[in-house]
Amino acid sequence: MTTEAMPFRTLLYRFIFFDWLFKDVSAARSVIERHAALQHNKYMSRYLPIYFRRWTVMATFDFGLGCLFERALQATVVSAYFFTWSCVTVAGMVVIAAAWIFLTFGRLS
Repeated sequence: MTTEAMPFRTLLYRFIFFDWLFKDVSAARSVIERHAALQHNKYMSRYLPIYFRRWTVMATFDFGLGCLFERALQATVVSAYFFTWSCVTVAGMVVIAAAWIFLTFGRLS
């Protein structure tokens, strides 16, 4: 069996972002396709806690670097960059948590 190596950019994208796991329910043409896509999305929601953990590590890392640059090196512009990215990752974590909650516990039939 031959396997082609995935390009690093694609691998990195799939490691950080989770949208490739899910199907677009609104693109379904029939009720059966819509139900199948929804069931697929509910099944794939089991991987969202893994992505939440990855984003938690990124937020912690960015916040830690922001603190390091602000306190130790007195580089406020660079620290603002890392603090901004920590806020962006926290916002991404909210999206991941909401998607997981609605797909796992929501009443979607």
